[in-house]
Amino acid sequence: MNRSKWRNVGAELMANKLGIAAAALLAVFVLAAAFAFLTNKDPNALNVLEKLKPPGAGHWFGTDDYGRDYFARALYGGRVSLTVGFLAMILSTGIGVAVGVASGYFGGWIDTVLMRIVEIILSIPTFLILLLLSVYLKPSVGNLIVIISLLMWMNIARIVRAETLALKEREYVLYAKASGQGAFGIIGRHVLPNLAPVIIVSATNNIASAIMMESSLSFLGFGVQAPNATWGSMLNGAQGYIVQAPYLAIFPGVLIFLTVLCFNMLGNILRVGFEPKLGKR
Repeated sequence: MNRSKWRNVGAELMANKLGIAAAALLAVFVLAAAFAFLTNKDPNALNVLEKLKPPGAGHWFGTDDYGRDYFARALYGGRVSLTVGFLAMILSTGIGVAVGVASGYFGGWIDTVLMRIVEIILSIPTFLILLLLSVYLKPSVGNLIVIISLLMWMNIARIVRAETLALKEREYVLYAKASGQGAFGIIGRHVLPNLAPVIIVSATNNIASAIMMESSLSFLGFGVQAPNATWGSMLNGAQGYIVQAPYLAIFPGVLIFLTVLCFNMLGNILRVGFEPKLGKR
């Protein structure tokens, strides 16, 4: 990938104060989740004598209905939510890129079969797929990543296919074919490097989508099981205390909102940085 495009991304980021703030906030969230153990508080430790205490000096985010420190649970829950988001993004992006490149480059019956599979999956209601998968997969972090990945790779596949169709008609690809290079060699040397901007932008947006989906699944009870927490399961547990203890919903809700917003902002900055003409529209 051309280094000038990365310079454009850097210039676009430095010129965008909100983008810098988004990157900084995400860095804070990631570091806070990674070093959650420094709180010296067990997120699953019960203390019924201190249940539903409002935010204060002893408990920055208050306590939940079991007396557990809500700040510690938010940190450890963020670790799970961010991990699921990143790993689901990697897996779904890998599947989507493989399908999209194969479909776009080889064409013919391969393209027809793969795109029909994509269209069939997209036509099935997401909730129905969730119900079917939940029957065969027990709730766990690994299965949560698999479920989210299986629900997210289709759009990337379509985007990558469209870009691959354009790239395979470029002069350098046609020359490589004429010179006798194999299909996989051409894909590795010429197609994938030029797909990198599209893949990076799609992957960034996919992290936000994965975190939202993890929160939704955890809220519905398909995610990580008690006593472990994610931001989505914390929202689920706050349902019965909206009036009595609204902070139980506010803190995880705000964390989800800010994380998704920051990833979407960075995705837009990457998109404009890689394709400067888009910023002029």
